[in-house]
Parts: sequence; structure tokens; C-alpha cells
Amino acid sequence: MTTDSSIATQDAASRLATIQDDIARAARLTGRTADAVTLIAISKTKDAAAICPLIAAGQRVFGENRVQEAQEKWPALRQAHPDISLHLVGQLQSNKAADAVALFDVIHSLDRPSLLTALAKAMDAAGKRIPCYVQVNIGAEPQKGGCAIADTPALIAAARAADIPLLGLMAVPPADVEPAPYFALLAKMAREEGLPRLSMGMSSDYETAIMLGATDIRVGTALFGDRPPPARPVPRSGLGMLRNSPGA
Repeated sequence: MTTDSSIATQDAASRLATIQDDIARAARLTGRTADAVTLIAISKTKDAAAICPLIAAGQRVFGENRVQEAQEKWPALRQAHPDISLHLVGQLQSNKAADAVALFDVIHSLDRPSLLTALAKAMDAAGKRIPCYVQVNIGAEPQKGGCAIADTPALIAAARAADIPLLGLMAVPPADVEPAPYFALLAKMAREEGLPRLSMGMSSDYETAIMLGATDIRVGTALFGDRPPPARPVPRSGLGMLRNSPGA
């Protein structure tokens, strides 16, 4: 008899296979093979019950946005599946640097000197070096994290001086615009700095990102389905209805 868990695994495997086919096709257009592109399954807001079917389907690289959320669910999952690689793709507060170094295998959001200092100190204390990406605010958006384009070479030089291993650059283009020019700019910046990897592209644009050189794509919705919008708090008076905010 087919169980709920087997149905969930079959669904996860189907979603994963579709994305893997897309990756292979886009990579071929740039003269690469699918194994040149790492698929990072973004599991933010998803609990272990939602993540396990994707693990059962063969996915082994996952990404989280928040340190505290990852601490709550990943230690047990990683104990059961020690071959999983866990990436931090969201903004990182300097006071969480030690926790991030303890839990994650890769950090994608190094974006300022104060965080660099905190990460170097945490890595020294832990006796290990965690590979990082420098996050670039590629669209110069004030509401987003990321190093300003003009400041990126200096941050890269400082990271190298601090013996923080740099893999490449990461960026999220502005929403609702054509992402290709931003991907191309990030690729140009990485070449100029001698950085081999590009963390760019999400559910809506990962094929474009791959064709412009992405080596790491961060895919959540296409693997897990839409995330429910966050609920607004109930008014203090207790009156009024609990409404959902618009989806991101």
C-alpha cells in the first residue's frame, strides 16, 4: 500500500528531477556539465517532515536563512544524514558568527568588515576555516544586505588577509526586473577578483543564472512549493481579524 511518506518522496523526486533536467540543459548551453552546478535546496520555514522527502529523493545540499531556525532542526537531520552539506544563505549578524561557524559548512553572506572580523575570530576559536562567499548588493538596494559594488574589492582583500577562504561572489538581483545584466555584472566582478564560483539564481531565474556562469543556485519554491505568507500579529485589543501579509 502506498503511504503518505512514499507519496511525498515521489513528489519530491519528481520536482528534483525536473530541476536537474533544467540544470543539465542550461549547463550544456555554456559548454559545462550538470555536475558543475550545485543545487542548494532552500529549506527556510520548512520543518523536518517537509525536508525528509527531499533527502530521501537524493538531495544533499541545503540552505537556510536564519541561524536560530537551522539550530532547531538540522542537528538531528545531520546526525541521521551525515553526508548533508548545510549552507547559510541569509543575512548573518556578527553576534551569531560563532554559531554559524559551528553549524554551517558554507556561508554565502559575508558583506561587511565587522562580520569579517567576527567570522575570523570565530573560526580561530573553533580551529577551522569555513568557506565563504562575499555577498554583493548588486542592485544598490538600500533595503537589502550585501557589500556595495565599489567596496567589494576591499572586502575581498581583507578576507584574504584574515585567512578566510573565499569561494566566490553571491548576489540577489532586484525583483521584477530582468536579472541577466546583474548576473553578468557579478560574473565580471568575480573574474576580475580571481574568484571561481558564483552563487546566483533562484526558483524563477536559475536557468538564466546558469547560462551566465552560476556555479551554485539557490532553489526553494520550485522544490518545496509556495511558502505561506507570514501572519500579521493579532491586535492588542483582540479585535479584528488575523490577516496574512502579501507573499514575498
